[in-house]
Amino acid sequence: MVAVARRGDEVELDARAHSRMQRARDVADAALERDGGPVYGLSTGVGVRKLAQVGVAEQREFNRRLILNHLAAQGDAAPEEAVRATMVVLANVFARGASPVSPALAQRVVDALNTRRHPQVRMLGSLGQADLAPMADLAHGLLGDEAELQPGEGLALLNNNAFATGLAALAVADCTRLLEAALVAGALDLEAFAANLSIVDPAVARERPYAGLATTVAELRELLADSALFAEGAARNLQDPLTFRCLPQVHGAARDALGFVRGQLDIELNAAQGNPLVDVEAGRIVSVGNFDALPLAAALDFLRIALAPVLTSANERMVKLLQASLSGLPEGLSERPGSAEDSLSEYGPAGQALTAEARLLAQPVSFELASSAHAEGIEDRATMAPLAARRLAEMTSLGERIVAIELLVACQGIDLRRNALGEGTRRAHALVRERVPFKREVDPIPASLEPLRLLVRSGLLH
Repeated sequence: MVAVARRGDEVELDARAHSRMQRARDVADAALERDGGPVYGLSTGVGVRKLAQVGVAEQREFNRRLILNHLAAQGDAAPEEAVRATMVVLANVFARGASPVSPALAQRVVDALNTRRHPQVRMLGSLGQADLAPMADLAHGLLGDEAELQPGEGLALLNNNAFATGLAALAVADCTRLLEAALVAGALDLEAFAANLSIVDPAVARERPYAGLATTVAELRELLADSALFAEGAARNLQDPLTFRCLPQVHGAARDALGFVRGQLDIELNAAQGNPLVDVEAGRIVSVGNFDALPLAAALDFLRIALAPVLTSANERMVKLLQASLSGLPEGLSERPGSAEDSLSEYGPAGQALTAEARLLAQPVSFELASSAHAEGIEDRATMAPLAARRLAEMTSLGERIVAIELLVACQGIDLRRNALGEGTRRAHALVRERVPFKREVDPIPASLEPLRLLVRSGLLH
C-alpha cells in the first residue's frame, strides 16, 4: 500500500478477485429478486431511514443522492499520498468479494490510481464508524453527479474505513522508520555520554524474555560492537540516569507495541469493512457492524502511548548531554571548557517544546463519543480511528525533529569525547557529519536541521 501511495506503483486486480466480486454481486441481485423483501442499503434506506423502501426504479437516484448527501467533510484537502492510500485500501476491500460491488466499480478505482486521478478528499468529519464523509468526497470525485451504480454500490463506496486504514498504514510505516532511527540515535547517546554498556549484556534479555527487548539488546550490541566503552573501566558511572540505563527496555516495549499494531493493521488492510456483508459461500446478505474500527483505533492509541516514552527519553538524554555536570563535557558541548558562548545549549528548550507537544498527542481517542443523540440514538458508538491515525502521523513527525536534535547533540559530544566508536555508531556518526559539521566556537548553530530530519526519514539509520 505504501508503494502505491508514495511511489506511484501500479495496481492490478487479480482474476480471482474479479470472480469473487462477481459472485458477491450475483448473491446481491438474487437476494433482491428472490422475495422482494428488504435488503439493507439495497432496497432500503440507510441508518435511521432503514425502514424506508427503495424501489427498483429509484435505485439510480438513491445511489446518487446517498453520495451527495454525505458530502459533509470539513477541513483541508488530504495529501495526495493519503488519497492514494484510501483508494488502494478501498479497491482491496472490494476485491475481497464480501460487498455487493461489481468488478467494474473496483476496476474504476484501480484505473483512477493508475492514471493518477486523485479526487479531493477533506481530512475532517469521520467518527471512525465508517468514514462516510471523506469516502463521499472520494466517491463523488471518482464518479461525478451522474454515477451509474448498481443497488448497494453507493453504500459500499461510503460504508468502510478505507480512509482511516490508509492514513494508519502510512503513519505506521513512518513510525517504524522513526523507531529504527531513534535506536541508532540512542546508541550515539551512549557513546557521547560514555555510558555503562552493561545495559546491553545478553543476560538482560535472556532473563526477561520480551521479544522487543531481546531484539533491541541484540541491535544495540551490533551498533556498539568494538566501541571503546566495552573496555574495562571505560564507563564513567556504575549506573547512568534511567533514560540511558533503560534504553533497551523503553525501545523494546515500543517495538512490541509496534509489532502488535502491525498485526492489527495487516488484518484491517485485508478485511471486509462494510455493512451489509455478502456471505458468498452461504448465498446470503447479513447485516453486520464490521465498520467498527476499534481494533485498529485502539491499537493506534497503544502505539502512541508506547512511543511517548521513547521521545521523552531521547529528549532527556539530549538535555543531559548539554549539561557539563552530567556529561563531563563542556557546558552546551562548546568546543572548549569555560567558553561564554551558548554553543548547542538552546537546543535544550527547543527539544523540550517538541517533546511536550508530542506527548500531548499520546492521549487515547478510541473511547471518545461526540454524541449518542444522532439518528435517534442508533449511531451511539465512535472509534475516532481517523483521528487516532492523524495523531500518530503528527507525533511521528515531531519525533523526527526530536531525533534530529538528538543526533546533532550526540555527535557533538562524541567529537569532544574522542573515544573509538562501535561499528554501527561509527557509520551513523559519518552520516550525520556528511550533513552537519562539528560546531566550532566561531560557528553559528546550524541554520536548519532539515538535513538531519531527512536523514531520519530516509531509512539509512537502521
